[in-house]
Amino acid sequence: MRFGFKWSLLAVLLVVVLAACTNTSTTAPTATASSGVSQAPGAQGTASQTSSVTGATSGRPAGAGLINGPYPGEARNLNGAGATFPAVLYTKWFSDYAQLTGVQINYQSIGSGGGIKAISDRTVDFGASDAPLTDEQLKAVKGGQLLHIPTTLGGVAVTYNIPGVSKQLKFTPETLSGIFLGTITKWNDPKLVADNPDAGLPGNNIVVVHRSDGSGTTNIFTDYLSNVSSDWKSKVGVGTSVNWPVGLGEKGNEGVSAGVKQNPNSIGYVEVIYAIQNKLGVGLLKNKAGNFVQPSTETVSEAAAGVAQSIAPDLRASIVNAPGANAYPIAGLTYILIYQQQTDKAKAIALTRMLWWGIHDGQKYTTELGYSPLPQEIVSKVEDKILSVTVNGQQAFPGK
Repeated sequence: MRFGFKWSLLAVLLVVVLAACTNTSTTAPTATASSGVSQAPGAQGTASQTSSVTGATSGRPAGAGLINGPYPGEARNLNGAGATFPAVLYTKWFSDYAQLTGVQINYQSIGSGGGIKAISDRTVDFGASDAPLTDEQLKAVKGGQLLHIPTTLGGVAVTYNIPGVSKQLKFTPETLSGIFLGTITKWNDPKLVADNPDAGLPGNNIVVVHRSDGSGTTNIFTDYLSNVSSDWKSKVGVGTSVNWPVGLGEKGNEGVSAGVKQNPNSIGYVEVIYAIQNKLGVGLLKNKAGNFVQPSTETVSEAAAGVAQSIAPDLRASIVNAPGANAYPIAGLTYILIYQQQTDKAKAIALTRMLWWGIHDGQKYTTELGYSPLPQEIVSKVEDKILSVTVNGQQAFPGK
């Protein structure tokens, strides 16, 4: 009897333990699923799909380290085209990403205009542009709502060649816009001398060198000039290509750089990364705070941080002449362009995973390659855009 009693007692205890385990297993998922995972409208089951990687306090998938290998059912190939500015970074990204996940990404650096056209015509899986699309361009796209995904930052440096002048020059918004408008024509103009009294500026005519091809670099530069000069805004305006009042046209950063080197007393503009890599002499620019700032990856990032809180919900933004004591005034975001409503599930998974990796793990490559990393405030907003991408009515990003 004592033997039977012991087994009966053990049986009762076992039932109690099993009941406790059952209660625990049924309540835990409920807490995780209600932790605030971003869902696209009509995306049933999204929260449970991402619950395993969603932090209890963050309410969204983890950042760096989340994408660490292949994912079942994702496409093995993606095609993109567009901006030349981020091409060096994207080459590094896509090479490392292929080794990590096995997804091969073919990117053609054909310029921002080509990238906009390619994604608008749906001939690529993603486009790339240094200039955000205008309202008119967005209306012309064929695949529904197009999302702007910032990936990194760039700046535009002013480079010059004045024989006998070795001192780094300072430019104000007034003098720089005047030079490119053609209203300031000589290096010893009193306005330039006032900012550079010890430079020994000569009385030679200023030779302006500008881009002849459509480019995101020109868009950022003319956006800045329009922001600081009402005359420039009314007479020339903003664009990847504009009707320049004065100067010689050259193709690409290489062409402008060569044009400046070959023409004494000249001035031009190139991407900051190009100026750094080629050790070009560059000018200090007076920013909105009144400080003369050196173009660098750090000062360009500070420009983005200055507008992060006020950036438009669709992330189309101008960050020229941004606030901040050390913000470089001629800076801009570069974007990957994708459709919010995807039609191919395999590609949608591959595309959103690659983008998530790029705005987190991929940022570690920016500074070493001469680019500027995204501020965390903007990264958080980009996460929301990636989580809003849908396919067949469900969130495309699988959460890992």
